[in-house]
Amino acid sequence: MLGGLTEAFAIPGLVWVVAVTFIAGVVYGFAGFGAALIFMPVATVFLVPSVAVAAFSVSAIASLVTVVPRAWGQADRRAVMVMIGAAVLTAPLGLYILRTAAIAPLRWAVAGVVALTLIALMLGWRYEARPTMPLRGAIGAATGFVGGATGLLGPIMVLFQLGGQDSVAMSRANALVFLTLTSLLLLPLMALQGILTLAAVWLGLVLLIPYGAGARLGQALFTPGREHLYRQVAYGIIAAAVVLGLPVWEG
Repeated sequence: MLGGLTEAFAIPGLVWVVAVTFIAGVVYGFAGFGAALIFMPVATVFLVPSVAVAAFSVSAIASLVTVVPRAWGQADRRAVMVMIGAAVLTAPLGLYILRTAAIAPLRWAVAGVVALTLIALMLGWRYEARPTMPLRGAIGAATGFVGGATGLLGPIMVLFQLGGQDSVAMSRANALVFLTLTSLLLLPLMALQGILTLAAVWLGLVLLIPYGAGARLGQALFTPGREHLYRQVAYGIIAAAVVLGLPVWEG
């Protein structure tokens, strides 16, 4: 069993994976989104995408004690549970694509999804109508599929939340609860498809500490009155992650 831990510590570039995990946690704690957007492009430079997705989902356990308790009281729990349920239904198809597709196209897909999401967020896209439960279910289903295939649960969900009319506090809380709980619910689905290997579990447990510490720090830094500043910082870090994670840098 400890062989998996030894394998995790032997990963080339582990120090960079740990560093980007901490940064991802900080951004997640203060912005309410962006953790996977930051983690996946950089982590997949050193890890097979399926291992990166599985390990990051394990590390999400830290969020249960760092950011979810406060967010739970501010979230629209009924709406979030509808979205989580729909995401769990479609995630297995996305995980199948993650497990069977070639690595390079997945890397490009990760970078592409992140870049498109970043552009939409920076342009300030919003919708006027209050979303219905069927629409929330559709958003959850799309998020589950994309998240399973690329490890990016956030993009569709974040666009949906930031594009609506909910308060900043509720939008942030909805995203935090959805992203954390969905990541954890993906673990048994990954295990069924053979993605959740012992090495990935050990790596996730190693990353749990820097991720949790980063999330706690980010939450401590968050104040609603400075939300615009925090978003701009998050956008800059996400853009850097996209550039650093492009497959073109490999020799």
